[in-house]
Amino acid sequence: MQKLPEREKSKRMASLRLTLPFLKPYIKELSFASLALIFTSGITLLIGQGLKLIVDTGFSKGDADLLNKSVLLFIGILLFLALGTFVRFYLVTWVGERVTADIRLAVFNKVIMLHPGFFELNESREIQTRITADTAILQTVVGASVSIAFRNILILTGGAVFLFITNTRLTLIAVFCIPLVLLPLFFFGRRVRKLSRATQDEYAKMGAYVGESLQSIKTVHASNHQGTDKKRFQSLVESAFGKAVQQTRQRAFLMTTVIFLVFGSIAGMFWSGGHDVLSGRITSGELLAFVFYAMMIGSAVGALSEVVSDLQKAAGAAERLMELLHAENKIVSPETSHSPGKKNHSCISLKNVTFAYDTRKDQPALRGITLTINPGETLALVGPSGAGKTTLFDLLLRFYDPQQGSILFDDQPISQLDLEEYRTQLAIVPQNPTLFSATVAENISYSHPLATHEMIKQAAREAYAHDFIKELPEGYDTYLGESGSQLSGGQRQRLTIARALLRDPAILLLDEATNSLDAESEDIVQKAITALMKNRTTVIIAHRLATVRNADRIAVMEQGVIVAIGTHQTLLKSCPLYKRLATLQFRE
Repeated sequence: MQKLPEREKSKRMASLRLTLPFLKPYIKELSFASLALIFTSGITLLIGQGLKLIVDTGFSKGDADLLNKSVLLFIGILLFLALGTFVRFYLVTWVGERVTADIRLAVFNKVIMLHPGFFELNESREIQTRITADTAILQTVVGASVSIAFRNILILTGGAVFLFITNTRLTLIAVFCIPLVLLPLFFFGRRVRKLSRATQDEYAKMGAYVGESLQSIKTVHASNHQGTDKKRFQSLVESAFGKAVQQTRQRAFLMTTVIFLVFGSIAGMFWSGGHDVLSGRITSGELLAFVFYAMMIGSAVGALSEVVSDLQKAAGAAERLMELLHAENKIVSPETSHSPGKKNHSCISLKNVTFAYDTRKDQPALRGITLTINPGETLALVGPSGAGKTTLFDLLLRFYDPQQGSILFDDQPISQLDLEEYRTQLAIVPQNPTLFSATVAENISYSHPLATHEMIKQAAREAYAHDFIKELPEGYDTYLGESGSQLSGGQRQRLTIARALLRDPAILLLDEATNSLDAESEDIVQKAITALMKNRTTVIIAHRLATVRNADRIAVMEQGVIVAIGTHQTLLKSCPLYKRLATLQFRE
């Protein structure tokens, strides 16, 4: 298993470079957006010259005709500006949405392929928050902030050039003021970056807790745990709020300081320029143009300070997403894999298998297991809780690889088989059936998405599910709620059995599929299981020995070791542990 690393907080926003591969497919759109951005920035800078022209040629000379022409020219500039702004906004927003969608897909596609052990150390709801909330932050940056940044950089650069052209002396005053504006950007920016990552982590914890509580809402109510949950969630909310307030305070200090310094500098330049107009050194139009460019530069610097904060947040989001995207998948098909080849009867062999979970490496769950499950045989696994029965199922499904020993499928190590093809040879019917928020037909065909409707109905008939499905409001098209909550336990289990039948596996794994059912439901489900087991190699985890008395063989497990193998009768005579379990269960 692998826990996502706790990365050192980035000192630079280099993590945003990790998103560049997602931008490459859209170079064409980005190029057009960049041209539109350069065009609109240039037009914006020309507005200053238009204002100068209106004042100096229209107002100052008192020529109405020149004034009219100047205003018409100014309106033409504004029309071009509006057109260019439309093209830029549309393309940049489109790229932002498209790149965000691609990142979501890439992260989900990677996460869904990670080995199940990965999710034992990393909360699924926290991962869900990363895929949704963190990608939304990136969308804001890619679809808006980056464009705003480049636009304001161009305006800042072009405005500085026009300032020098308009009045060099006043421009030198402006240049002197620039360091005063940049210093708070660096000072407060570092604090904002650190707090941004911390705030996002707090929101992720909060979202995970909400998901967990809502998913277990019946247990919450049955335990009268609402009050405790309210208090815990309040503490998480307050913690996230505290981090957000700290971040907001730093951003507010940043914006306030920058705005004061920028417009204070503009006021100083306006005062100095006003004296130049009065003394005749420059015209009123030149002063107006200079003030316009100074204000454009000031607003550009202010916007850049805000963008820096957005980029800091995006850097944290990118880090968290790329941690998922680059997470190591420890259970994969080998580069040169073999196809298991479907057989009517298949066997599995375990040879000296030892396995320990990463969280308990000094406490092996399985110790030197050697076992052969013969073709067509029904083998039962019995033993007290913690004996290793479920772990053995997980290894057979190759959710994990053993630290020692090997598992063979028809004499081929499963680690050398194509993983997807190997798992098509197995089907599991768990003790607690898993259903999805989808239709009945979609739930049955989950194991075989290409199955026809008739194949789905046939599997339901064999699982004794067809009759109750017909009684549902829309039959096979009835939408089931979360986890199929509107069905009874027996109905949910029969849908799971129908799913396994549709898969038509060579190896069947049953995890005490009737353990939590009433007598009538158990009888129906047992009939479905009998049909499912026909002509298949079957392994059963049994908590109730009555369900496996007729198994071909029974393996008794204790503390990760197989202590005895035999039939029900032979084990009663030869295995004290089995005899004790049987005595407790059959005392009536």
